[in-house]
Amino acid sequence: MPKNVLTTSILAALVLGVICGETVRRFVPDPAAIETFVNNVSLLTDVFMRLIKAIIAPLVFSTLVVGIAKLGDVKAIGRLGGKALFYFFIASLVSLSLGMILVNLAQPGSQLHLPLASDAVANAGLPSGQFDLKALLHHLIPQNVVEAMGQNQILQIVVFASFFGVAAATTGDRGEPIIAALDALGHVMLRVTGYVMLLAPLAVFGAAAGVIAQKGLGVISMYGTLMVEFYLALMLLWGVLILFGFLVVGTRIKSLLGRLGGPFLLAFSTASSEAAFPKTLQELERFGCPNRIASFVLPLGYSFNLDGSMMYMTFATLFIAQAYGIDLSLHQQIIMLLTLMLTSKGIAAVPRASLVVITGALSMFDIPEAGLLLLLPIDHFLDMGRSATNVLGNAVAATVLSKWEKQLRH
Repeated sequence: MPKNVLTTSILAALVLGVICGETVRRFVPDPAAIETFVNNVSLLTDVFMRLIKAIIAPLVFSTLVVGIAKLGDVKAIGRLGGKALFYFFIASLVSLSLGMILVNLAQPGSQLHLPLASDAVANAGLPSGQFDLKALLHHLIPQNVVEAMGQNQILQIVVFASFFGVAAATTGDRGEPIIAALDALGHVMLRVTGYVMLLAPLAVFGAAAGVIAQKGLGVISMYGTLMVEFYLALMLLWGVLILFGFLVVGTRIKSLLGRLGGPFLLAFSTASSEAAFPKTLQELERFGCPNRIASFVLPLGYSFNLDGSMMYMTFATLFIAQAYGIDLSLHQQIIMLLTLMLTSKGIAAVPRASLVVITGALSMFDIPEAGLLLLLPIDHFLDMGRSATNVLGNAVAATVLSKWEKQLRH
């Protein structure tokens, strides 16, 4: 289904869900009957969320292994690869931290007060008091990778995939078939994600009808507030990226921003930073970045440096936790931040891929995955901003690394 058709379908499902939920709220006086309606309509969301959860393990494993394996021999990558990875992880940490700080200050989900299921708990599986290193290691180190995948233990999958990717990269020709197979698996899982997203309108209808039937139309104002707060956060991130670029390349950052106007708008309008890749590479070369640096850093950045997507991940995850009244401690939020930073590496820069990562984090921290459906009706509009931010972040990264290598041409 074309993206604009899917977006239109989701918006239509949202409107129909709102109408249906408000009709039930107004004309069904019996609270028990309303509860029965909510339980029945939630079956639509349950099917969708189970399918999304089924995608997590194979997608994260395949994309992360391939992303690490394609780095090749560390010695061959040399100084540029080391600097690029260092920059990417620092930028990731800044983006995620900024999102975490802003969503804690704004508290956009705290007004929802969604009911928490009786079998759900409001902690992350870690003690809420003193930090427990043993518990962290148990969450981190897998004792059975099949068990970790079956239970969607995302950190354990990341650890195993990292070892597997390094081993595959250093095996040589014998490892190439495995890397190619996992690369194909990653693309297949992304296609499966596209198929599952066809059910998103039904899931959105069920979520909207259930929420409106329980909470009324007042919940709609939350979407406008959330979008404004998220775009203000993105603008702050743009300022940080531009400021860092200015500190490295000086006033030439103005010329770079002028050249990025086209790719930036293309990514914004299509909600896909990959759509802007060819034009971004061309403009970077015209700006003065050597082809060998730009063509290395930019593709690598599309797996390892998704600044906008990573800010969205912390913003969305903590928003959902706030909506259910789940109070995560500071050290739990830091663990979540590090988890998202690791799991975002290797995820393709395509629309809605970050939803899979967020679902994995929600599952790990015992936050109801159904809360993700609150964001689906406006996810496309949020995706537009984060995709454009990804383009800006990767372009600044290529420029900074060209300058650090003393090869940025005038």
